[in-house]
Amino acid sequence: MATSDQFSFAPSIGSMALNAFARCGVRRTEITPQHMSDVFMEANLLQSDWSADGIIWFTVELIQQPLTAGSPTYALPTNTVAVLDVYISPNNGESGQNRLITPFSRTDYASLANPTTPGFPTSFWWDRAIAPTITLWPVPDTATTYLMSYYIYTQPEDAVLRGGGQAQVPYWWLNAYVADLAHRLSRIYAPEREAQRLVDRDRAYQTACKQVENVPLYITPGLAGYFR
Repeated sequence: MATSDQFSFAPSIGSMALNAFARCGVRRTEITPQHMSDVFMEANLLQSDWSADGIIWFTVELIQQPLTAGSPTYALPTNTVAVLDVYISPNNGESGQNRLITPFSRTDYASLANPTTPGFPTSFWWDRAIAPTITLWPVPDTATTYLMSYYIYTQPEDAVLRGGGQAQVPYWWLNAYVADLAHRLSRIYAPEREAQRLVDRDRAYQTACKQVENVPLYITPGLAGYFR
């Protein structure tokens, strides 16, 4: 069998836009600067919509933050969409056991009788503001040096068409990207095809979403307190 022995298929956003227009019945020779201006806006709105819909696994990253005794609140990267797992390591992560800490809500935090209690942090409140922060409780004490490690998923990098810019998506999400872009462009240039483009978009998106961490799921009731 003569195969390519290549794994480099990574079309630019412009190339994917041309394919999306083709699905809308717009030929390449008919495309104007106005068409590409609409692609720029719709591609970035597409990425915003995906970020709001759920975890985009391919933008998950690990951040490590040394903690300061007596300081409960720390800034998160401004492109954070959601905080996932958070764990604390004693001795600045060089020795000792990591401890996974659990989230609580703004109301939970406001209900604390003494939010400045010092100790080994066991909980965190993620303030989902424009400039997001994470607040720990108990507040890190002086018993040891603490290292906070946390996973976040971030918004994708901006969709930029110039210079052959590519979308920050893996191979198995390319079709979902084109299908979604075609649906969005059909609203403007081919409203008679919008219903079918919506069906195609939903099918492609659901197929891409099946690519998740392939691990067992365990559900265990919490029978004991965790706070110290």
